Amino acid sequence: MALHSQCKAFLDQIAASGGRPLHEMAPADARSQVIPPELGGAEQPVHRVENRRIPGDGGLIPVRVYRPSAAAPLPAIVFFHGGGFVLGGLDSSDRTCRALANASGCVVISVDYRLAPEHAFPAAADDAFAATSYVAEHAADFGVDPTLIAVGGDSAGGNLATVVALRARDAGGPPLAFQLLVYPWVDFADDSPSMREYAANHFLTAETMEWFAAHYLPAPIDRRQPWVSPARANLAGLPPAFVLTAECDPLRDQGEAFAQRLNEAGVQATVKRYDGMIHPFFSLSGIIEDGQTAIADAANALKTALTR
Repeated sequence: MALHSQCKAFLDQIAASGGRPLHEMAPADARSQVIPPELGGAEQPVHRVENRRIPGDGGLIPVRVYRPSAAAPLPAIVFFHGGGFVLGGLDSSDRTCRALANASGCVVISVDYRLAPEHAFPAAADDAFAATSYVAEHAADFGVDPTLIAVGGDSAGGNLATVVALRARDAGGPPLAFQLLVYPWVDFADDSPSMREYAANHFLTAETMEWFAAHYLPAPIDRRQPWVSPARANLAGLPPAFVLTAECDPLRDQGEAFAQRLNEAGVQATVKRYDGMIHPFFSLSGIIEDGQTAIADAANALKTALTR
């Protein structure tokens, strides 16, 4: 399919703004060029939203807890935002997390992990695992069911979600019930057709991805190790997964191949491609209708996986 008209309008707006490409900026400057929150849709009211700090090896980790109702215990998803390990935070994923909590009926715990280059690998992965472990160990404090905890995220956040699942498997816990992987970046050595076809002019470019990778992984040798590129790991024993991909996204092929590899490893994995979509569409539900559809699909997958 051709690029969806709503995605094209978004890309045209970016081009018309005349801003510098992300890969030409310093990280601090790039962080000021955030996508306006309203593009993520309306700020949905949630029963309760609470900012907390939980302990990690690198210090206290800020988290934001979205509780869709007073009922307890509820299933939960520990969510990791996208941004190439360099950008993003609690506010950048706020509207998506609100919508996901309301639509799924799950407590959403959004994690403000440390960013590169100030904190290169494995800081983000360590924070993600520490936060997930803390939630599982203190499930009653969060009002969640410790047997119904999922991990999830978009792009770099999808990477962190499945890395947490790998670490939890290898460490003997915490027990995880599901993975929600939104166009996950799971292979830093990928050279698939989508990486070449959509290397430019579709928001996430090859140059931007290299900029992210260089900041997150100062040692190039790390790019192929399993906690960086989980597509290259042994995937047996991981929790079931729902993988969402965008047709016009360089990460499309690796996300779909990852779902296939999960299935081959005996892990139930479902993949859905959204035709005509670009990389950030899941976070652009205010202007791209398929973003709303994808959030609804993700919520339904969580409901199905986390219902007793």
